[in-house]
Amino acid sequence: MAKTIQAIRGMNDCLPTQSPLWHKLENAVKNVVSVYGYSEVRMPIVEMTQLFSRAIGEVTDVVEKEMYTFEDRNGDSLTLRPEGTAGCVRAGIEHGLLYNQEQRLWYMGPMFRHERPQKGRYRQFTQCGVEVFGLNGPDVDAELIMMTARLWRELGIDKHVRLELNSIGSLQARADYREALVGFLEQHIDVLDEDCKRRMHTNPLRVLDTKNAEIQAILGDAPKLSDYLDEESKQHFQGLCELLDSVGIEYSVNQRLVRGLDYYNRTVFEWITESLGAQGTICGGGRYDGLVEQLGGKSTPAVGFAMGLERLVLMLETLELDSVRRGVDVYVVTAGEGTLLAGMKLAEALREEVPGLRVMSHFGGGNFKKQFKRADKVGAAVALVLGEDEVSEGTVVLKDLIGGTQNTYPQAQIVTKLAELV
Repeated sequence: MAKTIQAIRGMNDCLPTQSPLWHKLENAVKNVVSVYGYSEVRMPIVEMTQLFSRAIGEVTDVVEKEMYTFEDRNGDSLTLRPEGTAGCVRAGIEHGLLYNQEQRLWYMGPMFRHERPQKGRYRQFTQCGVEVFGLNGPDVDAELIMMTARLWRELGIDKHVRLELNSIGSLQARADYREALVGFLEQHIDVLDEDCKRRMHTNPLRVLDTKNAEIQAILGDAPKLSDYLDEESKQHFQGLCELLDSVGIEYSVNQRLVRGLDYYNRTVFEWITESLGAQGTICGGGRYDGLVEQLGGKSTPAVGFAMGLERLVLMLETLELDSVRRGVDVYVVTAGEGTLLAGMKLAEALREEVPGLRVMSHFGGGNFKKQFKRADKVGAAVALVLGEDEVSEGTVVLKDLIGGTQNTYPQAQIVTKLAELV
């Protein structure tokens, strides 16, 4: 007997019992971005490897250790996208959408990173990203944060998340700070673990994000990034904080928040929860004003955020906020000569007359008990029963599968009764 083939570790199936919750979350995301006037963009799953190494940074964990990279038959190095911003910028440059223009875009789809799978972290994961190009003020930074706050309210998780903010300044300010930070870390080389020693000379700001408690303790005496910020970045950050204060969005300033990708500057932010254990970040973003030029376009200010939907699904399940609309509204039960065709015609007429009504017809025969058992299994709210008498009389029995009552109606009236279910 042949050995069964299973899914790749960290790449999971979404089963029919799980998809309704995914639809609920995806629809909530789409509704929120649409009320802010953002337009959808769809990019390829595979891009040239150089796109990510130039955008994300050669010495980041993503590029060094996590990308799925391969050579195609032409010898080109290709990569399954590990994040969406770089591809969105590439598309904007390629199609002339960015220079001297304002664009407010969003996308949703699978991303890929080869890392150790664990709760809330997968090798194939679904990410929603929002990107804004052509606006350089703190007002659009604030709007993106307001947008995410609105999504949390719609999902009912707003009491279970908190916002952290920081400014990492201009590229020059970061370079000056980097030099000071490396000097400090060299004085404590004996305390650093191997990962931090490696990062110290390649991407030292990532040391600030270490989870090692011993290293975190010495970082309390490290130089502060805020002391190296340029005046323009300080004013930008102050403006953002004032806007958030004015609309009542609470936040805390975390001076060690730097984000993991090289392209960020000025504003960075994360939404964090304690509901998921170690995987506490459910959304993160910030400004990346230099990335468009870095990838070959004209200088264009930009800001955005991304959120992993698997963590949001997990959070809704953990907080028991995963109730969703039933999979089927109406189940059509038939028994007797000529009733199957009559039931199919009735079901089709209902789909036509009541848009959005989800109607399933029973196929495969079986007695009433078997058919009602199937109706319960698919979560139907009501069953429509057609026997030979009902077909000849032009009636139908409507059985409430929740309350247990049933009544007979003329088929012409059944549309009015069922419209209440939508």
